[in-house]
Amino acid sequence: METKNILITGASRGIGFETAKNLASKGHHVFALSRNTTPLEKLKLEKPTLSITTISLDLELGDFTPLKSLVGNLNLDAVINNAGLLINKPFIELSKSELEQMYQVNVLSVWGLTQAIYPNLKAAKGTITNISSIGGVNGTSKFPGLSGYSSSKGALITLTECMAEEFKEDQINVNALALGAVQTEMLAEAFPGYQANVSPKQMADYIANFVINDSYLFNGCCLNISNSTP
Repeated sequence: METKNILITGASRGIGFETAKNLASKGHHVFALSRNTTPLEKLKLEKPTLSITTISLDLELGDFTPLKSLVGNLNLDAVINNAGLLINKPFIELSKSELEQMYQVNVLSVWGLTQAIYPNLKAAKGTITNISSIGGVNGTSKFPGLSGYSSSKGALITLTECMAEEFKEDQINVNALALGAVQTEMLAEAFPGYQANVSPKQMADYIANFVINDSYLFNGCCLNISNSTP
């Protein structure tokens, strides 16, 4: 199996953590980006054979200058934009700053990060997988309190399509995975008491397999992975 260099955002917990662990356990080198790197540092101590480079970066700040120097001239075979922010609040009560926070993490960070590492992806003819949500897909069920989150994830899907078109000549494939409900800490914080029937590990297995085996077969697509919402 060919070893790949893979960068994943939002890797400190939930789906991101499990996906980083999954890919590293299969021999790939993972660049795990998150504001809190402690969980992955502990994992590296427990399993020192895993090839994981942790990068502490706050996506809400929007400064990707440190990333350029950390990645350097390394070719990146795949990027997984997994980081997400969900604030569950009625539309009429949602503040401008809260809306901007969600768009910064869920949309603008993808724009900034991609611009920062574009030369690394171009050199490897890599792939970009954007983790969106079923709630951002046109025509699916929508829920009160998720206007900011769902609209930002919808914007991410459209951004995915635009990026795929612009990067065609570079042979960089860009796709989105619209996930249904997964029993993550973020879901539990936003919807106390709600129980999803998919675990972070189960979803991470799917994402890791898609990135390694299938992401080269699609371009500009949004794949609905689960019909369960929120």
